[in-house]
Amino acid sequence: MQEATEQPTLAPEAPDGLAAAALQAEAWAGEPFLHPDEDPAVVLAPDTARRRALDDALAEIGGGAPEPSYEWKIRYALMLGLERVLSQSPPRLESGTELRRHQIDALAGMLTELIAATQVEPELNGNGAAVEDEAAAEADDEDEGVHLEERAEELPLPLEHVGKDPGANRRYRFRHPTASGKTIAAAGFVEAARTLGVLILTHRRLLVSQFHRELKAEGYGARFEDAILRGASAQRPSPVTVQTYAWFARHWNDLNPAAYQLVIADEAHTALGEKTSNAIRSFSDPIYIGMTATEQLIAKQVSDVFPASIDELPLGDAARRGLIAPLRCLRVPPAAAISSVPIVGGDFEERALAAVLDHTALNQAAASLYRDRFENTPGIVYAAGVEHAYNLAKEFRAVGLRAEAVSGRTPPVQLAETLAAYERGEINVLINAMLLAEGWNSPRATVCMHLAPTASRRVYQQRIGRIMRMHPRKEAGVVIDFVPKGATHNERVVSLHSLLDADFYREGARVTPAPRRRVQRRARRKLSPAPWLVPVTPDVKRRLAVLDREWQRVDPRFLDDDEQLYWATIAGRNVRFDERVEFVKKFTEGKANRGALEQFLNACAAENPNRRLRLIALADRVSMNIDRASYDDLVTLVTQAPTWEKDRVQGVRTLLRALGESKVDAPEQILARWTWRLARSTRKVQDRRASAEFPEAKRLLGALANSRGHRHEENAAKLVNAALDQPREVGAALLASAEGYTPRANQLIDAARERLGSIQEVANALADNLPAPKATSGRSRRRRRKRKKKSQQAQQAQVQAQAQETPAPAAEA
Repeated sequence: MQEATEQPTLAPEAPDGLAAAALQAEAWAGEPFLHPDEDPAVVLAPDTARRRALDDALAEIGGGAPEPSYEWKIRYALMLGLERVLSQSPPRLESGTELRRHQIDALAGMLTELIAATQVEPELNGNGAAVEDEAAAEADDEDEGVHLEERAEELPLPLEHVGKDPGANRRYRFRHPTASGKTIAAAGFVEAARTLGVLILTHRRLLVSQFHRELKAEGYGARFEDAILRGASAQRPSPVTVQTYAWFARHWNDLNPAAYQLVIADEAHTALGEKTSNAIRSFSDPIYIGMTATEQLIAKQVSDVFPASIDELPLGDAARRGLIAPLRCLRVPPAAAISSVPIVGGDFEERALAAVLDHTALNQAAASLYRDRFENTPGIVYAAGVEHAYNLAKEFRAVGLRAEAVSGRTPPVQLAETLAAYERGEINVLINAMLLAEGWNSPRATVCMHLAPTASRRVYQQRIGRIMRMHPRKEAGVVIDFVPKGATHNERVVSLHSLLDADFYREGARVTPAPRRRVQRRARRKLSPAPWLVPVTPDVKRRLAVLDREWQRVDPRFLDDDEQLYWATIAGRNVRFDERVEFVKKFTEGKANRGALEQFLNACAAENPNRRLRLIALADRVSMNIDRASYDDLVTLVTQAPTWEKDRVQGVRTLLRALGESKVDAPEQILARWTWRLARSTRKVQDRRASAEFPEAKRLLGALANSRGHRHEENAAKLVNAALDQPREVGAALLASAEGYTPRANQLIDAARERLGSIQEVANALADNLPAPKATSGRSRRRRRKRKKKSQQAQQAQVQAQAQETPAPAAEA
């Protein structure tokens, strides 16, 4: 009997016995081991996570434990609680609030990790492993980081932890964007931990009150309790305590190590300071869940403190699901140069930045910009320091906006009243340095103006998070970046496009993906998309892909010379006839340089599939002065390219006119060579013109072509004399059709061509012999097709009438 009592108590294998044991363990642990419609033989099969929890619970019950041990709670209680919450359809909080899909995903990811962890033996080592940092007891500032506007640099990050890290396998993290409902997800963990002591850590005293308010609204107010210190016990079961990281860094060793089994670290990226991370590693027994909104900004440091990832929801996915408000962007070219402002601790040095930006003229311009573009739209403005914020507020009020400045110097009561007035709509613009970058939320906030640029991606993301909460009157949040419109992601200043690694900037367009369903149907846009865009990615291949894909909307003024030439080539190949007017504006309004215009016309003349557009492009190209190489390319194109076979005569006529108007920059000898080369390519037309005006032309040309030797040279002399006696147009046509077979004959023909007149006169004469392009519009073509169709219908009707009138032949007897 003695040996039997030393063996652990195990659950029986029969289904009825398993169910009875599960009910016994549920009454003892406070969490169900079986849920409705579950088969005990399946869910409580040997070696499953729940079966291990049941066996260990029965072992402790058999040992006389009146309640679960700390070790059992750490290993199994949260797992069972998450299974209870997720077994509901849909999962709900105590207040009845339904969890959304991404919040359920976070709980399910945590459950998966805990189930896997049951396969590993627990590794509790107590809270005394680390040495307390005596420096943690310095100045009693419970809100470390509240007055971040007092310094520009970010808190220094610790080096990667080296050596033993107790409890690391129990520290998890999940990443959801700001405004996507991380607090509700935290409430889901509190609901799952209804038998555990929960410690919630956040980085500001203001957020402590916010957590109390929101958790109370969700039905967990009865569990609130002040910090439970050593030697004291909880006054209520499953207490919930909310404190700041600064308090925790100083007092972790004073906490009762048995009172808390779950620690929820809000904004986990703010818990990376040396003191806080050491405190987390020292208070190592509980399960930690770190919540963050950072988009791979300081992922290495976060993962060092919270190694296991349980769920990640990128900002783009959150926007696509409609969990956060979409973001639109307006870029305003900066009026002040900040190239001289140094970067200290990851961001611009605050005093130097304020010295550059805090000027009356700039503040007035910012106020006028906000008023003209957004009027009374609720917004948040970020300034370069406290004094800059108050100076801006004065200028904003001067232009008629209801604006107030807040800072770390604002008394708490006044700050609360100001924020409440903003929520009521009595104030529309809040101006601050960094006070409202984290931890403050207002769904009505729509505009985020970065008057003080930042070089920190973390700071930037926290700023824009203030305008990403959904609101019935908010179609999208609007971000105002003071950067050049074509600025790439390589700039020191972080912009919305560099944060999201967007390929192009289109003023007023959504930068985050559009939601799958229209969430805010009644809300009106505060910023409408512009018809143009410009690539902003620094990656060359992606920039060229934007030019290939969006050539119709690209504004070339923001491209460098090489990219303008590439864009002009793509546009020339693909532009349609009805788009030519819009593209002309891009060149006439100075958006593209002359080189891009020439390349556009060259590409259009060479490769565009529309015949009329090719003719127009060729005429436009030679209407301006053209260099020797470019004109030679056009001559080769028109005289030899298959695409010009049907329009060769009109193309030659255009090129000859350019020679006649002295548009080509080349020596006389080269001009003459081009003139007669173009003339020979239209020899048939020139021959017909000569024969029509001069009846002897055919005979002379035939005699020249069919003779050899000295007879051929005599015929060449006769043709030359006849050509010089005719009008210049006829003579030029006759000489264009002549071709000598001997050097003497060619000398006679070339000399006659030179005596015919100047190059310009001859070119114009040859061009006069060619027919002008038919000026036919699409409307006239449609009319011709319509007349042709009516004529065919009339002929068919006439044939049918004749068939009906003709009598059928009599049948033979």
